Amino acid sequence: MTNPVQLIRPKRHGDARGWFTEVYSVPAFADRGIDCVFVQDNHSLSGPAHTVRGLHFQTPPRGQDKLVRCVRGRIFDVAVDLRKGSPTYGRWVGAELSSENGYQLFVPVGFAHGFVTLEPDCEVTYKCSDTYAPEQDGGVRWNDPAIGIDWPISSGLTPELSGKDAAQPLLADFYSPFAYDGRPLAPLA
Repeated sequence: MTNPVQLIRPKRHGDARGWFTEVYSVPAFADRGIDCVFVQDNHSLSGPAHTVRGLHFQTPPRGQDKLVRCVRGRIFDVAVDLRKGSPTYGRWVGAELSSENGYQLFVPVGFAHGFVTLEPDCEVTYKCSDTYAPEQDGGVRWNDPAIGIDWPISSGLTPELSGKDAAQPLLADFYSPFAYDGRPLAPLA
């Protein structure tokens, strides 16, 4: 049984010119158990280091699977299990994604997603399996102690946040519309 959240390490083929990598292939992703269809690509720039974006999701019937990668700089990317009845509800996994390592994080429907930039001027791109639907947009607080994300932010440092992200509800105040699919969240391999 595959982990619902997956860290993908695309192979890079390098020579004197630089490198080439295949970041998405329907057959290769199907072999990993990822069979969603991506319909929208997003691209963000975060100027200051220690900018937090998240924890975001879209609720059914417009939930979004996401395939996230950092194309400039470095981020710490996280996914939080929000599936009602999941034995790993409220738990999180995270990984460093960077332009240097080329890693990607697949975050399926039922998980909140967010990241913090680890240096200035980070650019992040992600594919989504549904288009943006403001009426289905949701989130939970990025620093909720019940979730306990170990953000790599120095003590005493205040991250850059949007007003919306600073005011997201706590997990205890969130009623999950996401169903558990029988696959508990596991550490990223």
